[in-house]
Amino acid sequence: MSLSVDIRHRLGKLDLHVAFQAPTGITALFGRSGTGKTTVINAVAGLLRPAAGRITLNGDVLFDSGARLSLPVHRRRLGYVFQDGRLFPHLSVRQNLTYGQRFAGRAPGPSLPEVCDLLGIGDLLDRRPGALSGGEKQRVAIGRALLSRPRMLLMDEPLAALDSARKAEILPFLERLRDQTEIPVLYVSHSVPEVARLATTVVVLEAGRVARAGGAEQVLSDPDMVRQLGLREAGAVLPATVTAHHDDGLTELAVSGGRLFLPRMEAPAGTRTRVRILAHDVILSRAAPDGLSALNILPARVIALRDGSGPGVIVQMQTGTDRLLARITRRSAAAMALQAGDDIHAVVKSVSIARTDIGTS
Repeated sequence: MSLSVDIRHRLGKLDLHVAFQAPTGITALFGRSGTGKTTVINAVAGLLRPAAGRITLNGDVLFDSGARLSLPVHRRRLGYVFQDGRLFPHLSVRQNLTYGQRFAGRAPGPSLPEVCDLLGIGDLLDRRPGALSGGEKQRVAIGRALLSRPRMLLMDEPLAALDSARKAEILPFLERLRDQTEIPVLYVSHSVPEVARLATTVVVLEAGRVARAGGAEQVLSDPDMVRQLGLREAGAVLPATVTAHHDDGLTELAVSGGRLFLPRMEAPAGTRTRVRILAHDVILSRAAPDGLSALNILPARVIALRDGSGPGVIVQMQTGTDRLLARITRRSAAAMALQAGDDIHAVVKSVSIARTDIGTS
C-alpha cells in the first residue's frame, strides 16, 4: 500500500509545497519545528484541507482540489496516534481499546488478543489510564488505533512527551508493529535516533519543502543532510546480522563491509538488526591500524568530502554495500591528503555505539 502526497498550503509565514511517496513500512516525516510536518499529517488525516493538491492512498483519492473532493475523516479509515495518547480517563484499558472497534465495521484487521500480544498490554486491560505510565498509555493508544482496522497509521511525535526510559521501553514495540503487520505508518518526528531505529523511508522537510526523500540508510548517510539532521546527530545506519555471542560479553555482527563487535545484545544468532554509527565516533586511518584497543575496523573507500562552516569536514565512505560518515578536522583531512577514491580504514569503538542506536531490521 502506498501513500502519495502532493499539496500546497499557506499557514502564517509558512508556504508549504510538499510532494512525496510513502510505501509500505514506516515513512518518517523529519524536520525541525515549523517545517510543516504536522500540517502534512493533518492534511492526510482530513483534519486540515490544503489550499491545493492531491492525496491518494493505494490509488483511492482522499483529497483532490481540482475535483473539489475531500473525503471526511471517518471515511478515510486512518488511525491517528497523538503525542499525548488522548485516552478516555473514565474507561478501562479494555474499553479504550474496544472503542476503536466501533469504527472498524467489517474491515479485516487484528483482534484484541493479537493487539495485546503485539504491544504487551494484556495485563493492563482492567486498569484505568490514570494508573498507567507514559509508555503504557502510548501503547494503549496505538492499540486503540490498530483495532479501528485502519488502512494506514498516522503518528504525530508519539514519543515526544516521554522521558528516555519510557522511549526505550516503547521503541521495541514500534519495531514489532513495523515488522509484524502490513499496516503502513506515517511517522512525524524531529528525533534522529527515533528515525534511525524505526524508519524504512525518510522524508526531510525544510521550510515547507522536501529537502530529501528516500530509503533511511541513503538519506541518513547523505553528507548534504548534515545541516538538517544536526552536526552532533550526523551518522549512518548499517543493516547487520547477529552472528555470535562471545564469553567476554561482546556480540559479533556481520555487516556488508566486515564485522562489528558491540556490548552484548539480547538477540539470537541470525537476528537481523540495524546499527546507527555517529560520524563523530569514527576515526580514519590510511594504513590498517595495528595495536589499537578499538575492535571495529572496516575497510572503506572515500566517496566525497564536505567542508563545514567550522573546522570540521564530513567524509562519506563506502564500506561493502553500505555508506558510512566520519567527522574529522579539516587539518586532519589535509594532513592525510584525503580525496574521493582513496582507500582507507574506518575505526569505531565498540562502547561508543549506544543501545538505543541498535534496533531490529
